Amino acid sequence: MKIQLVKLAHARSGDKGDTANVGLIAFSDEIYPVLVREVTAARVKEHFKGICKGDVERFELPNLGALNFLLHHSLGGGGTLSLMTDAQGKTFSTALLRMMIDISEEEAQSLDLA
Repeated sequence: MKIQLVKLAHARSGDKGDTANVGLIAFSDEIYPVLVREVTAARVKEHFKGICKGDVERFELPNLGALNFLLHHSLGGGGTLSLMTDAQGKTFSTALLRMMIDISEEEAQSLDLA
């Protein structure tokens, strides 16, 4: 089954120059392994296709139950250089939470998501 990340985690985002930073934090310790398995740098890059023009780096923070992503070349040069209407990364967290991932029905039931 498919499930939206907003049902599994919350997120925070920001920016530094032309790089957006997105932290994805699991709602529980049991959900964290699902995020590690399903929310890869490649899938985040695909999710932000057309927005993220550079590489996506993923950092695992198991002690926090979180993943942190750096989306390089995503802000048109950054807040002071870009001609974009909103050249900050603050909305990237909401966009990432809209991403759909695959999860088995058994796993969804064990995590009380079904």
